[in-house]
Amino acid sequence: MTHTTQTPPDRATRSTRDLTRAAVSGWLGTAMEFMDFQLYSLAAAVVFDKIFFPDVSPAIGLIAAMATYGVGYVARLAGAVYFGRLGDRIGRKKVLFITIVLMGASTTLIGALPSYATIGIAAPALLVALRLIQGFGAGAEIAGATAMLTEYAPVRRRGLIASLVSLGTNSGTLAASALWAVLLGVLSDEQLLSWGWRLPFLSSFLLLLFAVWLRSNLKESPVFEERPDVVDGVALPREEAEAATAAEQRSGLGTGPHRRKGKAFFLALGLRFGQAGNSGLIQTFLVGYIATTLTVDRSVPTTAIVYGSLLGFVTVPVAGALGDRFGRRPVYLALTGLTMVLALPMMAVVAHGGSVALTLAVVLGLNIAVLGPFSLESVTMAELFGSRTRFTQLAVAKEIGGILATAVGPVIAATLTAATHHWWPIAAMLICYSLITFVSAWLAPETRGRDLVRWEDAL
Repeated sequence: MTHTTQTPPDRATRSTRDLTRAAVSGWLGTAMEFMDFQLYSLAAAVVFDKIFFPDVSPAIGLIAAMATYGVGYVARLAGAVYFGRLGDRIGRKKVLFITIVLMGASTTLIGALPSYATIGIAAPALLVALRLIQGFGAGAEIAGATAMLTEYAPVRRRGLIASLVSLGTNSGTLAASALWAVLLGVLSDEQLLSWGWRLPFLSSFLLLLFAVWLRSNLKESPVFEERPDVVDGVALPREEAEAATAAEQRSGLGTGPHRRKGKAFFLALGLRFGQAGNSGLIQTFLVGYIATTLTVDRSVPTTAIVYGSLLGFVTVPVAGALGDRFGRRPVYLALTGLTMVLALPMMAVVAHGGSVALTLAVVLGLNIAVLGPFSLESVTMAELFGSRTRFTQLAVAKEIGGILATAVGPVIAATLTAATHHWWPIAAMLICYSLITFVSAWLAPETRGRDLVRWEDAL
């Protein structure tokens, strides 16, 4: 399939300081998002049932704690829609400032919540409220950071620089895991339940202060400022924007804001769905499967995920740089094709190999099937969309694809492995998820070098 790429004029006279601030801001926001969610997920699994739901059985308490974890994902989709539209109308910088404050403040306040023993049912009610606020802000954070950094980056290094957003996921997850590992190793159960669990949440306030300072000094995306429908930093209403169509056509930016066929959105959804599905299988389901069904010590798969995440600090920028060198589609096709080829032997090694072989298989699978495509996803999805609706479509596609894949995938995998008493359903699902991404990448146009100021989507 042959596609053409529209190469933009070299308008990227951005100072090194501005680009550095945008890069650090994008990485930091994503790191905070994933650290906040990981802090909560670990707390929900370890202590929240005893602190906020003590009057029920341990099993019901754990379910209730996990349910409050789940409401954050509902709020994420609402935040993606609301802040995505707002970011396309008033700019990326203003919205990213709001989202970082919502995430950081709600996370800090969770650490200051009274327990159920102190204020009764109001404690879990406040926990749910803060979790909703946290998710509402997080729903647009990674999409906004991706759009901002992609629009800031020089054309020839767009994939490499945009991949820094993806590195934030590793940074945040590892930081949260390290904080909890220290607490669990140093504090007694009594200390942990009385005050120790608060420390990770309260300490995030320092990170919030730095993030607020950084984003308050960040300049607006140059692509947003160059849009013909943006006047005094705000996009014109659709009716008035239609009048700018003639100017856009004269400047060669496209056919106007009305052109939106939806093809790009569904291809982006496919790219996201397949990658998120593999993430849910390897990072969530496989860890539990190895520990419970294969009766391997839980430290083995969790250590493998840590090693894989550390290797990701190399994989993510390398995948982004390869996308800059050879194009997004060839690297996407190579990674997803390799995943489909390796899925069966990888799972065979996981099921029948020793601890070292199992660790290597999980590390390899995490980097090839999850982190590599995630790096490409950061830039490719942003390039697929036109500048007028980029933030909205990017945020909604990421959240819908992620929620559907990660919510359904582990449940299906658990059902199939329980019914078959075998590991092959996991391999089959890895192949299916990768095939979805492979087909989406095959059908997508090559977006490397596309002029991001263009109003219309790439197809």
